[in-house]
Amino acid sequence: IPVFILAGLLVHCVFLVSIFDIYFSSPLVHGMTPQQTPLPPPAKRLMLFVADGLRADSLYELSSNGTPQAPYLRGILENYGSWGVSHTRVPTESRPGHVALIAGFYEDVSAVAKGWKENPVEFDSVFNESKYTWSWGSPDILPMFAKGATGDHVYTFCYAAESEDFGAEDAAKLDIWVFDHVKSFFNSSRSNQTLFSALNEEKVVLFLHLLGIDTNGHAHRPNSREYKENIKIVDEGVKEIVSMIDNFYGNDGKTAFILTSDHGMTDWGSHGAGHPSETLTPLIVWGAGINYPQKVTSQFFEDNFLKEWKLENLKRLDVNQADVAPLMASLIGVPFPLNSVGTLPLEYLNNSAHFKAESMFTNAVQILEQFKVKMSQKKETTLSFLFTPFKPLSDSEQINFLKRIRLYIQQQKYDEAVFLCKTLINLALEGLSYYHTYDRIFLGLSIAMGFVGWTTYVILVIIKTHTNLTKTVPTNNKKSTVLFYGFAFAGVIIAFFLLIQTCPWTYYIYCLLPVPVWYAVVRELPVIQDLATNILSFRIGQSIGFLLVCALGIEILVFSFFYRSALSVGLLIFAGWPVITQLWVQAKTRALIWTLLCVLLAIFPLMPVVGREPNVPLVIAAGLLTLLISCFSLASLCKSENKYRNNEDLKVYFYQMLSIALSTYVVSSTHDSLKNKQGLPVLNQIISWMTLVSSPVLLLLSPTFLFQRLFSILLSLMSTYLLLSTGYEALFPLVLFGLMFVWINMEQEALQHYGLLLKPKLSVFNFAYATDITQFRQLHLDDIRRSFFFVFFIVTAFFGTGNIASINSFDPASVYCFLTVFSPFMMGGLLVLKVVIPFVLVSCAFEAVQVTTQLSSKSLFLIVLVISDIMALHFFFLVKDYGSWLDIGTSISHYVLVMSLTIFMMLMNGLAQLLTTQRLELPRRTKHHS
Repeated sequence: IPVFILAGLLVHCVFLVSIFDIYFSSPLVHGMTPQQTPLPPPAKRLMLFVADGLRADSLYELSSNGTPQAPYLRGILENYGSWGVSHTRVPTESRPGHVALIAGFYEDVSAVAKGWKENPVEFDSVFNESKYTWSWGSPDILPMFAKGATGDHVYTFCYAAESEDFGAEDAAKLDIWVFDHVKSFFNSSRSNQTLFSALNEEKVVLFLHLLGIDTNGHAHRPNSREYKENIKIVDEGVKEIVSMIDNFYGNDGKTAFILTSDHGMTDWGSHGAGHPSETLTPLIVWGAGINYPQKVTSQFFEDNFLKEWKLENLKRLDVNQADVAPLMASLIGVPFPLNSVGTLPLEYLNNSAHFKAESMFTNAVQILEQFKVKMSQKKETTLSFLFTPFKPLSDSEQINFLKRIRLYIQQQKYDEAVFLCKTLINLALEGLSYYHTYDRIFLGLSIAMGFVGWTTYVILVIIKTHTNLTKTVPTNNKKSTVLFYGFAFAGVIIAFFLLIQTCPWTYYIYCLLPVPVWYAVVRELPVIQDLATNILSFRIGQSIGFLLVCALGIEILVFSFFYRSALSVGLLIFAGWPVITQLWVQAKTRALIWTLLCVLLAIFPLMPVVGREPNVPLVIAAGLLTLLISCFSLASLCKSENKYRNNEDLKVYFYQMLSIALSTYVVSSTHDSLKNKQGLPVLNQIISWMTLVSSPVLLLLSPTFLFQRLFSILLSLMSTYLLLSTGYEALFPLVLFGLMFVWINMEQEALQHYGLLLKPKLSVFNFAYATDITQFRQLHLDDIRRSFFFVFFIVTAFFGTGNIASINSFDPASVYCFLTVFSPFMMGGLLVLKVVIPFVLVSCAFEAVQVTTQLSSKSLFLIVLVISDIMALHFFFLVKDYGSWLDIGTSISHYVLVMSLTIFMMLMNGLAQLLTTQRLELPRRTKHHS
């Protein structure tokens, strides 16, 4: 069996990693020549302000009394510059947003595997192409652009990372720090000749990254007073900096200014997904080479913002976020960033038609360069007779395009030239995508073959070793040798074919994996024949009905990943399970409680995702309810004449109850303290961390009798879960645990109902002595339902209170009892813990079900494996790498979730065994009789 487990782990790891190769390899190519507009640029220097986390509507809308939120910037867009909305792409995080603005390409999908601290691949940016860049702001953003720059011309000034505190009195001080440092920098340059002359060069970029708005949005939400005050502070700061720059350069009119944002923010203070409040950001551009405001009588946009903002009569020029990079490059006359996919927004430029046409031509050639490199890479690694080029941009077509554009520019037909350039850009982008996804179908089919083979093999193993459906058939050695050589020959041919094409080594794994897997399946041919004759002797209708029910169950599970309400449907069907199977006849009260708790639990998936609005009273209520339940349980425990009970054990429960009471207090006092802007009290923080560390220890001190140990597990996990809760989800583990508890009892009834076993007495059942192998029985059809219940409850534990797959449903507020200073790994770890707690409850309950129904965990595990693999195959084909990034992120996380479900369940199973069977013995004091 270890061989089988190792093979299973290996196969699943390959399946898991494969999507990153098939769907998420980096689209960036290297080796292009830089392209620069041949005409002199309008500006000598460019100032870029990025107000992190600023929504378009927050900046443009008028306050309730009709005054603008940012008076200075409003004046600019009404009298001096051009404005619009910049549409960002998901993930709406700071790093991808800044890369799009400054380097001109969207999130490199391979970053999925790299976390989101920095870009996984070296890339070119406007800063790198400039002569000098000075930047001020956050240590999370600036170093990324300095690191990728060649030579030593990108300078950064950052504050300490500790300053980014969500619980601080006011985050606007981050922006004030930036403005003050820029002023003192320019003042110091008057006495520093080298710096002064550098500042007076051409092709200079000054970048101000303003993080205050984002931090205030996370801490207080975008509709708060703090967020709006911060916008006013930024407005004032921009005004002072602009007038200082004009004075410093003697009003030479050679400075261009851009103010924009990297992403917006939802009303509940998070970002990362594709909601319009996250993807619509402001863009205001003014100064050298920029168009003045254009008056219009009417303009049409799908959103109705213009009326709200009272800007119907000023032309709104919308761009994609990556278009800002080519705009900056053409304003100061530097080469367009090599990997940029942005299109120059000509309407912003106040320049000759000739300059516009030349700039657009440069833009088109720069994108075409990337296409050519991508095509030649693909051509080199494919056999010539198998290579299908991208027809609309064959070599002759490319030359034709470039000739016609050049001719139009010479004939001064600038509009036609611009139109052709745009067509060429679109075709080149299509072609880039075509070559990037060239091998996808071929690799996808290989993996699917592997998937189907593996699942078939697991089903055969279950039938062969854990049921009485087949007789053991002697193997025919001669046949198996022939088979072996046949499959080995196929493997060699596939490898040879890949070798000729110089494919990456990972391709060998994906294409060769189905060979041994299918060899293992075909070797079991006698089992399959035996099974077929057996099944035919059953009634056909019954077999088909059974398969249909299985399929329906799995489809409901797959559906629940997209629509949480599918879980509610499933739970309501579960509620009727005792009625359908006549179980309620023999256990009326249990059946009634089961139905009630199923209906109660079905309410949670219908609630909105957690973290939208904190509701601390509900958390406190959950804490008190837990205490109430524990009092009842303790009372009944004391009453029961259990000869195994001693008073030391009761002390453990008492400590656990104390821990729950403390957690409830900490949650309420921390919330009040943060509300009054007093930060996180140190005492609360100490109690929180102490609870986190001590709860598993207390758990292991409790006795290993079934109900006592499970109850202790609930108390331990609940004390930590309360600290991580912000609203109704605090009640979730309680209801879930109640249902699990009844489930253990119901399974006993089911055993008796099917006459499989005599019922063990649960009240004196001890986990520590339950692992005697000799008592295990063969599988029964009902065990498939048992495994399905387990998978269903696991998925419910996952999605019951929110969709984990969407980044923006993580609310940093849930970790405020532990820390408020931004620390992605620590916060991420605590959020993962919060997600895992309901899992542990389900796993421990399943462990109890397994042990009390005398089933080997291995056989149940194999059934779970089949269920999750069939689901995984669904999600493999649903993985997306296009569309809104929310869809992409969701589709990856679904696949990864289901794939890791099996590995995860193995871990959970081990953890559950540890939590249920192990016990720490404290040295007991012996009593001395005086």
